[in-house]
Amino acid sequence: MLNIGWFSTGRGEGSRGLLRFVQDRIEGGLLDARIQFVFSNRDRGQAQGSDEFFQLADSYGLPLVTRSSARFRRSRSSSGLSWTELRPEFDRLVIKDLEEFQPDVCVLAGYMLIVSGEMCRRYSLLNLHPALPDGPIGTWQEVTWELIRQRATRTGAMIHLATEELDRGPVVSYCTAPITGHDFARGWRELEGVDLEDVRAARGEELPLFQQIRQAQYRREPYLILETLRAVADGRVEIRDGMVLDQQGNFVSASTPPGLCLDKEIDRAMADDQLG
Repeated sequence: MLNIGWFSTGRGEGSRGLLRFVQDRIEGGLLDARIQFVFSNRDRGQAQGSDEFFQLADSYGLPLVTRSSARFRRSRSSSGLSWTELRPEFDRLVIKDLEEFQPDVCVLAGYMLIVSGEMCRRYSLLNLHPALPDGPIGTWQEVTWELIRQRATRTGAMIHLATEELDRGPVVSYCTAPITGHDFARGWRELEGVDLEDVRAARGEELPLFQQIRQAQYRREPYLILETLRAVADGRVEIRDGMVLDQQGNFVSASTPPGLCLDKEIDRAMADDQLG
């Protein structure tokens, strides 16, 4: 059985949806795993969104550990240190909070902090990034605008190990989604011969093409997390000492493209859910 640690700030429905998606499938026998703990960098009573997330974790009986990063920063405000300088100290406290647990892997699912190198070395942290392995870095908003600027033909998402290099750790897995064809044609035509920055300033995220591209990524992301955890649980992927290996001991992240492509597994899982 795969032991999972779950890190989330728990700000809104997206965070609750990911936890619910995976835990329901664990309880349904679709994933041989258990979530050992849920950690949040907010405390109870700090925000409505995170309180609703905590209620969800409680409803599943999952051990919940919290430590507010905002309160920690306020407590250290007199030090004059930046958050970058304070982050290792905060992470050491979190590691101490979690010392009773021994997860095989941890999932960063809506965790709104960049983790320190010490945290990356302590845990195998699976981070979801809303782009292909060779795609843009940054937030999902930045990724989407860059795909539009490049007039990309496909998008996707990847799971990689969190490292001190933002969004560039060893790739574990990925999935793809086309962003051309009949459904996208009108959106691309609307941008022909116009200045993208003018469109971005005038319409922002309300631009239909922007929303279409994000949805192409978003609806596959929970399945990518699930199928990646299943691949680790089944032994198709092994994470060892910051390396990602296949069953033959080869570096998965050294393949071209890097990582395990889970398109077939995700298509099958999505089809099963539609039928169910």
